[in-house]
Amino acid sequence: MKFFVDTADIADIKELADTGLLDGVTTNPSLIAKSGRDFIDVTREICGLVDGPVSAEVVALDHDTMMKEAETLRKIADNVCIKVPLTIDGLKTCKKLTSEGTMVNVTLCFSANQALLAAKAGATFVSPFVGRHDDNGFDGMELIADIFQIYSNYGFDTEILVASIRNPVHVLQSALIGADVATMPPSVIKGLFKHVLTEKGIEGFLADWEKTGQSIPTS
Repeated sequence: MKFFVDTADIADIKELADTGLLDGVTTNPSLIAKSGRDFIDVTREICGLVDGPVSAEVVALDHDTMMKEAETLRKIADNVCIKVPLTIDGLKTCKKLTSEGTMVNVTLCFSANQALLAAKAGATFVSPFVGRHDDNGFDGMELIADIFQIYSNYGFDTEILVASIRNPVHVLQSALIGADVATMPPSVIKGLFKHVLTEKGIEGFLADWEKTGQSIPTS
């Protein structure tokens, strides 16, 4: 499974990129606004920090303007992935962009039927929102399983990019189902490292090592 971080915070992206575990970045207008920086500038900087896809979202709602915005965004860097909403105009834009060789992330997916449409439009990624789905009384993981089954049935190349991840359990369940990508806030990625037995084990090893009175030379 690929790990994307869902943020526009440069410090967090740098920290996670240094681990070697980060495969890409997703952003949206809300995250860009939170950064307080210019959209183009921050997107360009992010693209320089990771080799994988960096999702940059259009804000227009009609196809013609989406295409104009996408033209500006895809000039930022070769690893820009244009993010479009799952609407008729969004999928029309997706079809056009992917036919030209541009990566496209179709976002705000809340049903398996929508995911089927995105795949037929040639989307590189489809982003089903599991957390928001759960918030509204539905089962987000059931949605991921349904999409995975449909894509497997027909051999679609579109990758399932699980979004709106709230906790490590969402990551585990997505991986068990077979989703291609999980995009999550920095806090969730860091939470994957934590386990009480790991922490206790380190404490025990260090305590025993201190009793030996030894040290490992570092120079």
